[in-house]
Amino acid sequence: MAEFLVKVADDRGHVLEQVENGFSASEIRDRLSQQGFLVYSVKPRGMFQGGALVPQRRKVKSDQFVIFNSQFLTLIRAGLTIVSSLDLLIKRQRSAFFRSTLENVRDRVKSGELLSDAFAAQGVYPKMYTTTLLAGEKSGNLEEVLSRYIAFQRLAMTFRKKLQASLVYPALLIVLVIAMLGFLLTYVVPKFGELYESISATSQLPAMTLFMLALGNVVRKYLLVIVAAIALAVFLVWRWKATDTGARQIDQFRLGLPILGGIWLKYQIAIFSRMLGTLLSGGIPLVPAMETSASSMQSRALSDALLSAAVRVREGRSLARSLEDTQKFPDLAVEMVEVGESTGALPAMLTSVAEFYEEDVQTALTAVMALIEPAILMVMGVIVAFVLLSLYLPIFTLGAGGIK
Repeated sequence: MAEFLVKVADDRGHVLEQVENGFSASEIRDRLSQQGFLVYSVKPRGMFQGGALVPQRRKVKSDQFVIFNSQFLTLIRAGLTIVSSLDLLIKRQRSAFFRSTLENVRDRVKSGELLSDAFAAQGVYPKMYTTTLLAGEKSGNLEEVLSRYIAFQRLAMTFRKKLQASLVYPALLIVLVIAMLGFLLTYVVPKFGELYESISATSQLPAMTLFMLALGNVVRKYLLVIVAAIALAVFLVWRWKATDTGARQIDQFRLGLPILGGIWLKYQIAIFSRMLGTLLSGGIPLVPAMETSASSMQSRALSDALLSAAVRVREGRSLARSLEDTQKFPDLAVEMVEVGESTGALPAMLTSVAEFYEEDVQTALTAVMALIEPAILMVMGVIVAFVLLSLYLPIFTLGAGGIK
């Protein structure tokens, strides 16, 4: 999703400026119009806007936000009002950015806005959170829906941390390979070049040695240029990923990767299933819950498929058949959802789907990492062996009397 700077007016005539996430300006304009706002302007918000450098929207850390909601829920259960609870929690926040958004939320609630609208106006909180708050406000059971949201976030954070922990060692190996190769090319190779020049043997060196010496000289001479070019390329890809076209193409590439693409899809399905189950348990209708879940997905392909499925559900089709028509969901997931619909236990069945695919992702990722780690070590060994062989081959030749 991209970020857009939106200027709207509510039904009381108050003009608001806020940041919204969406796939396009027209999609945001239609969404806000359906919510009853008068939309004045919707402008893309990027790193460069109007020729000036615009700071990117900051985000609230997930663990920090979970702790805040746990404390918020405790205070509400103790009988404090929402404004009093926010006042107490604002004083405890160390992050100036988080504290400022909470102050704005408190001021909006004091002026008569709903808590969900006040959080949504900040533009930095998940849509699932604001939708959950809205459901709690409409049903009069804010404590229960907040409790479900906190449980969902804790499970999601635990699962995400497990995945990140499994990627630490391969990442360290890759960094080690790059560092070792950089050291060889910028320090060791030039030293051998100076050695061969001192004995006037460069004209008799093997081709692989000449190639390695030339590569070392280029890397050493243009090291800063190479690093700057890599950094610029990474920055441009990162900015391109924020565009609609870039996000779609990168997601298609990610899903098309052998083995890893399937793991990524199952990971997204697990997140969607748990999110949808949590929203349905909180009393949110199926179609709005699907739209909220779809807008929160990282995979653009899966998000588009879920939005199209939501349209079919609105037209009267079952959730299982709508998901099957997208051709993105595995047969097992569709069958489990169908059982949940027929038995009237869809939220519980969605939670089971999420647990199944979370375990499947962890198992598959562990197996892949077990193969990738020795593969990285083998590649590192081959590279180091090639570099050392190309550098020492003339010395072996010299020892045999080949260089005079």
